Amino acid sequence: MTAVPLLDVRNLTVEFSTRRGTVKAVQKVGVSIAKGETVGIVGESGSGKSVTSYAVMRILDRAGRIAEGSVSFTGIDVGKASEREMRNLRGREISMVFQNPRAALNPIRKVGHQIEDVLRQHAQAGSDDRTEKAIAILEQVRIARPKERYHAYPFELSGGMCQRVVIALALACRPQLLIADEPTTGLDVTTQKTVMELIVELTRERAMSTILITHDLGLAAAYCDRVGSSCARAPSSSRARRSA
Repeated sequence: MTAVPLLDVRNLTVEFSTRRGTVKAVQKVGVSIAKGETVGIVGESGSGKSVTSYAVMRILDRAGRIAEGSVSFTGIDVGKASEREMRNLRGREISMVFQNPRAALNPIRKVGHQIEDVLRQHAQAGSDDRTEKAIAILEQVRIARPKERYHAYPFELSGGMCQRVVIALALACRPQLLIADEPTTGLDVTTQKTVMELIVELTRERAMSTILITHDLGLAAAYCDRVGSSCARAPSSSRARRSA
């Protein structure tokens, strides 16, 4: 008997309405991800990688819509789910690490409080418990002096530190699926390696599924179980299994 995939995307087509007409940003994309599996989606800038992930999370811009195909997560039809159901899924069951960590963080709110916001929304915990959990999460993502960093603002942290905070936000409620959208963009080589190893370690510890979105085929091949190309204009997609 074949196991039901955690995420099943079939023939996904995403369109955007513009002044010049309708633009198809993603055409006929399909991907199936099992529990605990890491899949890489690789493509050049503008090929629709991020748009695909936004469709999975159902956070497309107002001008965008899923024109064809389906997205199923744990048997839930994402396209037909109510907004209340999606709010319950986002952050708790599906989380995302966005491309620009500084843009993803609120610049005028302490990073510890931002983690507490996620816990308040999705986890049943008192205010004292939330503070302790936020500090513990910062420690889990290898941030030095987490009690001090809890009170820091994003502008007081380096790019690598901000990326770790974004990872902490994404993993705070132990989601089943993590989408990492270009998680090493703008980081130096050493920090890139540290961030990727951190993501791999934490997802393996928690048996989570992961989608790694990147333009770097070598990065995807090094850290993913499967690698596929994704392009709105590509006639077909290729897949290759990483050698053991």
